[in-house]
Amino acid sequence: MKPRAKVRVPRRGMTGRNENDDFASIWSILASSIREIHTKNSSLLSFEELYRSAYKLVLRKQAMDLYDKVANLEKDWLYNEVRGQVASLITPALLTITDSADTIEHANERKAAGERLLIKLKEVWEDHQLCMGMITDVLMYMDRVVMQELRQQSIFDTSMCFFRDCVLRSDIGGDESATISSVFENTLLFMIRLEREGVIIDRALIRHCVYMLEGLYEDGMDQASGKLYHTTFEPAFLKASRRYYAAEGQRLLTTTDAATFCKRVTARIREEQSWCQQTLSPGTEAKIMEVIDDCLIRDYIGEVIRMDDSGVKYMTQNDRLEDLRNVHELISRVDVKKAALTKVVQQTVVEYGTAINNAAQEFSQNPSASTTPDKQPAMNLQTAAAIKWVDDVLQLKEKFDRIWEEAFVKDQLMQTSLTTSFSDFININPRSTEYLSLFFDENLRKGIKGKTEEEVDTLIDNGITLLRYIRDKDLFEVYYKKHLSRRLLMKRSVSMDAERQMIAKMKMEVGNTFTQRLESMFKDMAVSTDLTSNYRDYISRQGDPDPKRVELEMSVLTSTMWPMDIMSSYNRNGQVQPPCVFPKNIESLKQSFERFYLDKHSGRKLSWLPGMGTADIRATFRRPNGKVERHDLNVSTYAMVILLLFNELPVGESLTFEEIQEQTNIPTNELIRNLQSLAVAPKTRVLRKEPMSKGVQPTDRFFFNDQFTSKFTRLKIGVVSSGGNKVENKEERTETEKKTSDERGGTIEAAIVRIMKQRKKLAHSQLITEVISQLAARFTPDVNMVKKRIESLIDREYLERVTDSDPPAYTYVA
Repeated sequence: MKPRAKVRVPRRGMTGRNENDDFASIWSILASSIREIHTKNSSLLSFEELYRSAYKLVLRKQAMDLYDKVANLEKDWLYNEVRGQVASLITPALLTITDSADTIEHANERKAAGERLLIKLKEVWEDHQLCMGMITDVLMYMDRVVMQELRQQSIFDTSMCFFRDCVLRSDIGGDESATISSVFENTLLFMIRLEREGVIIDRALIRHCVYMLEGLYEDGMDQASGKLYHTTFEPAFLKASRRYYAAEGQRLLTTTDAATFCKRVTARIREEQSWCQQTLSPGTEAKIMEVIDDCLIRDYIGEVIRMDDSGVKYMTQNDRLEDLRNVHELISRVDVKKAALTKVVQQTVVEYGTAINNAAQEFSQNPSASTTPDKQPAMNLQTAAAIKWVDDVLQLKEKFDRIWEEAFVKDQLMQTSLTTSFSDFININPRSTEYLSLFFDENLRKGIKGKTEEEVDTLIDNGITLLRYIRDKDLFEVYYKKHLSRRLLMKRSVSMDAERQMIAKMKMEVGNTFTQRLESMFKDMAVSTDLTSNYRDYISRQGDPDPKRVELEMSVLTSTMWPMDIMSSYNRNGQVQPPCVFPKNIESLKQSFERFYLDKHSGRKLSWLPGMGTADIRATFRRPNGKVERHDLNVSTYAMVILLLFNELPVGESLTFEEIQEQTNIPTNELIRNLQSLAVAPKTRVLRKEPMSKGVQPTDRFFFNDQFTSKFTRLKIGVVSSGGNKVENKEERTETEKKTSDERGGTIEAAIVRIMKQRKKLAHSQLITEVISQLAARFTPDVNMVKKRIESLIDREYLERVTDSDPPAYTYVA
C-alpha cells in the first residue's frame, strides 16, 4: 500500500484568481495530467498546480464527484490499455494445464511464454503502483479529509481493486472460463514445478509476482487473511504440491532404496525451505512442510525403515550413520514417539544380542567339566566364552552408542529404546550375571596389568554400564563376592586400587546396600594384615627358640560377610565336614595363633578354611647319583598337607588315595583335584602315581617323584579347576540359584514388614506393587514368591488379614 503522507493545505492565494472555474474545466486538466502520468510524461507537470486544483474542488464540496471521475478514469485505463498488453502475451502454450510431464519442446515453449507474461505483469503492476503513488499525492487532501470522514476507500486502494478486477480477473478473448488470473496462477505453479524438476528459473521474478499477490486483497480491505496470495495462490500452490509430492513419494518408494529415499526427501525439505524463504510468503513454509511430511514421510517412512535390503537394519549392520541420521530426522517430523524406528532398532539390537547369547550358549551346553585333566581345556574354553560374551556385548554397546550420538543426535527416546533392548537380551541369558562377574575377575586378576589409569577407568566403566542392564543384581553380587573372595585370599588381584575403584563405582551405580558386604571383605583383609603383624611381634616377644618356625600370614574373615560356599563347614550332601588334619608343626602353629587371637577376642570362634589358603614349600629331590635339585613350590594348603605326609615315608614307600584321605580328612573332591595337580599335570608331577592315568581312583598309589625336574626354581602349582575363574557347572549353578532364592525370600519379607510398619494397613495388590517397586533395583521379585512370603508372615503373626475387606487387605501387627 502507498505510505501515508502529511496533508498540506495550500497557502492563501494559491487557489488562483479564477474562483468561478467550473468543475468540468478543472477535471479536464486533472484528467489530462493523470493520463500523462500513466504514459510516463509527467516531467513537465506542476504537481503543486494539480494539487491546488484538486484542493479547490474539495473546498467546493465536489470531492465525491472528483473521486468518481478519477476512479472511472483508472478503471477505463486499466481495462482498455493495461489489460490488452497482458492478454496479448497469453499464448496457447500457457492455456495448456497438465500435471503430467511435458515434452522438452513444449516445456521450453511454455517456460519462455510464461516468463514473458510474468515480466509483463511485474512491469504493469509496478507502473500502476508508481503512477497511483503520484496521483494519490495530488489527491491527498481529498483522501485524508473527505474520504476518511466518509469512511470511503482511498483512491489508491480503489485503484488496486480495479487492477485486480480489470486486469487479473478479466476474461481472455471472451472466454469466461479462462482469466488472466488463472493463467497467471498456473504459470507460477508451472515455474515452481520446473524448479522442483531441476530447471533453473528466475526466482526474483517469482518473488515480484508474489509481492503483487500480497499487495492485492480479496475484498479491498487491508487485512492479511484477505490477500490474494492467501485466498487464491497459496491454496492452489499447496494443492498442486500435494499432488506432485504424492506422485514423487510413490515413485521414490518403488525405484529407490531406503538411503536414497531419505536423501531425496531430506533434500526436498531443504529445497522447499530455501524456495519459500526466497520467493514465497513466510507463512507458507510451515504449510508446505506439512505437505511434504504427509506425502513423502508419514505415508512411507514405515515401509522405508522396514526395507529388507536397505532399511534401518541394513544401515546399522553397515554403520551407515548419515543414512540413519536422515531416517531419524524424517520420522521425528511426523511421529513424536518414533514408533517405527524404535521398533526396528530394538529388534536389531535383540537380534545381535541373541546371536551373542547363542554363541555363548553353545559352550554352556557342553557336558559339565569333570575332575579329569582332559576336561580342563573345555573348562578354559567355557571361561573364555564367558569373557568373549561380555566383550561382544560391549562392542555392540559401543556400536549403538556411536549410532545414538552421531545418527540419533542423543535423542533421549532412542536412548530409552536402546536401553530396553540391551536389557532384554542381556537378561535373556541366564548366565549374564556370572559372565559379567567373570569379566571383572579376569581383568582384575591380570587383564589390567600394564594398562594406564585411564584405560582401567574405561574398562571398569564399561563393565558398570552392563551392570546397569542386569535386573538380578543380587545374583551378580553372589558371583562377584565369590570371585572377589578368591582374588583377595589367593592374592591374585593385580591392583588393590583398581579393586577399590570398582567397589566405589558400583556403590555409585547401585547403592550402599549392594556394596556393604564387599567393603566389609576389604576391611577384613586390612584388619588381617595388622593382625598378622601383631602376631609376629607376639612370637618375637615370646623368644621362640625354633629357627625353622613356619612364617604365618592369616586372613580372619567375618563369617556373615563372605560367600557361604567358602565359609560353610558342611559338604554338598549337608553333612558336617571333619576338620583337616594338619602336620604337627602346622598344628602347633595353628594353636599358637588361636591362643593369641582368642586372648584378644574372647568369646569368638575360629573356623579354619584350608581350602582357601596357600603355602610356599621348599622341596628337595635327591637323584640316585647323589645330586640334589631344589625347587620352591607355591601350592594350596591342601597340597601342602599332602606333600608333608611324604616327609615321614621311607624312600620308595607310597600312600594310597584312601590312606591320604584317612590321614588328612581332605574332602574327596578337593583331594582328587590336588592330587591331579601334583601327580598328573605334566609340568608339575612332584608325585608319581600308579597306575598312571588322567583320572584319580581310590586304589591309586602315590610316590614322591625323585626324578622330578624343572628349569624353573620357583613353581606355582595351581589346583585343577580350582573354581575361582571358571563357569559354574550345572550342579553348581543349581546350588547358587537355590541359595539366591532363599536369600530373596528373606529380602522380600524384610521389604513387606518395612512397608507395612510404615503404612499400617494396605490392600493386597498395592502391597505387592510396592514390594516389587522397592526391590526392583536388586532383582525382579516373582509375584507368587511375594504372596508366599505374605502368607508366611501371617502365619508368624507379623501381618493380619482385614476381615470382610474388598479388595483384600492386611494390617501390621505391632
